[in-house]
Amino acid sequence: MRRVSLTVFGRVQGVGFRYATKMVADKVGVTGLVRNLLDGTVYIEARGTDREVSDFIQAVKKGPSPYAKVTRVDLVELSDDKVYRDFAVTN
Repeated sequence: MRRVSLTVFGRVQGVGFRYATKMVADKVGVTGLVRNLLDGTVYIEARGTDREVSDFIQAVKKGPSPYAKVTRVDLVELSDDKVYRDFAVTN
């Protein structure tokens, strides 16, 4: 299993980004969380197989919400020591 964190920059708050991200996560099968940060970015943790996580990252980079505009995604590989029950939208 692979676990990553993503910090997403651009027009990603107030455009349905978190809920669209959850829909993508549920579709590809990753678990984790997504939340808005005070600096206007969105923080994501995702866990799944290599294929699931790669598909998820590609969808996030495209901007899962039609009104979002992703300008940059910072990716950090995390240790696989945390298990999530599902994919949660938090804040």
